[in-house]
Amino acid sequence: MGEQIKADICVIGAGSGGLTVAAAAAAFGEQVVLLEKGQMGGDCLNTGCVPSKALIATAHHADSMRKANLFGISSVEPRVDFQAVHDHIHSVIGAIAPNDSVERFEGLGVRVIQQAGHFSDPRTVVTADGMYEIKARAFVIATGSSAAIPPIEGMDRVSYLTNETIFSLTERPKHLVIIGGGPIGVELAQAHRRLGAEVTILEAYGILSREDPELSCVVIDQLKREGITLNEGVTIERIEPAEDREATPHGGTIHFSRSSEAGAKSGSDFVEATHILVATGRRANVTGLGLEAAGIRHDERGIQVKPTMKTSNRRVYAIGDVAGGMQFTHVAGYHAGLVVRNILFKLGAKENPHIVPRVTFTAPELAHVGYGEKEARQKFRQVRVLRWPFAENDRAQAERETVGFIKVITNKKGVVLGASVVGKNAGEIINMWSLIVSQKMNIKAITGYVSPYPTLSEVGRRAAISAYADLPSKPGIRKIISLLKFLG
Repeated sequence: MGEQIKADICVIGAGSGGLTVAAAAAAFGEQVVLLEKGQMGGDCLNTGCVPSKALIATAHHADSMRKANLFGISSVEPRVDFQAVHDHIHSVIGAIAPNDSVERFEGLGVRVIQQAGHFSDPRTVVTADGMYEIKARAFVIATGSSAAIPPIEGMDRVSYLTNETIFSLTERPKHLVIIGGGPIGVELAQAHRRLGAEVTILEAYGILSREDPELSCVVIDQLKREGITLNEGVTIERIEPAEDREATPHGGTIHFSRSSEAGAKSGSDFVEATHILVATGRRANVTGLGLEAAGIRHDERGIQVKPTMKTSNRRVYAIGDVAGGMQFTHVAGYHAGLVVRNILFKLGAKENPHIVPRVTFTAPELAHVGYGEKEARQKFRQVRVLRWPFAENDRAQAERETVGFIKVITNKKGVVLGASVVGKNAGEIINMWSLIVSQKMNIKAITGYVSPYPTLSEVGRRAAISAYADLPSKPGIRKIISLLKFLG
């Protein structure tokens, strides 16, 4: 039997959610044990958000060089040193890593054990090497997710890339073929295209199919203009390895068919890839956790949780990707806050998925919070849709970023139900609307604040003001004005 540890809270997984719980609980004087079998910081720091945004930033600068003539500066085709791009990405990871390090968390009073852990019974977690047996008042599972690999014939014969491996490349792909047209797929597609790679996307359904088509089509049109080949409604039949596996270890020939609008296959086609990237979604990391021994219910989506993030075992909570909901770093942080309040203060805090924003970091960016138009029309009897284009924004004109618009949904009383933005800095603009939606504010309040000029965020205020654009033409309003004028 290994060392027996008694703690207030045992956290399994040191990604963004697990680290937030550990740091917050330790700050309140709780005894916390944190288990992590891999890298501290999890997917977000090492293979997800941080490296992808570092790559996107590089691609943005390359694209700016090509468009410099719009501002009276000679345009040039950038010379891309992909080894230097790789080094930039990993230097960004390195700069952030100390915030998530073992040393920092041990300094906060957290006991960090760099081992996998599994439940041996409903109240006990044992490390993989059997060295430690941990009993705690509460457990938090924050093991995240991994790339989901579709069952395609021949997939096991090629060395395909995922988000966990693509950022290790030191040479630019000649032809990157991406299987999957969701946010991860399109972000990496545009970034690599702007860095000089040929890029093809193969998508079983529609590109960015989760998003409002009125907004996603703006992004899709831009991807096409930049020379990315988009194939929608695709069924991949098989993958054959490249003839020269040593020279093209990540490549192969992908055979696929397209479906017609009626659903019938329209013939087979193929594409030669020097690099294959699989971006077909993610699966919750539940294997090896001993969930059955702990009496924790789960399914193919992940661990089943209540709105309080509590599992079927009253001592165990699950947060982030492993909880089977929205797979974003900020969701894991949101869940962590709920769990800390529930474990430490017994507040019964519950998740509200409608206040959680999401952003696709393409150019233009696409951001959303709350109800979309289709969902709002189904749920509420009457809704109002307000829009304002970037082309009518002075800052957008000055920066030549006039593509895009904001779309705000309100109920009949003017309460803001949701907002979507496609355009430059949409991810920043959506912040204010996330607050508005979370606080159930009325559109009238948005017309009353003062927005600094000139800023892109003004598009939101102008959309709000448009809710009252018909007032001057109303006879009743004109009569009131006339009466007030008569009264002096």
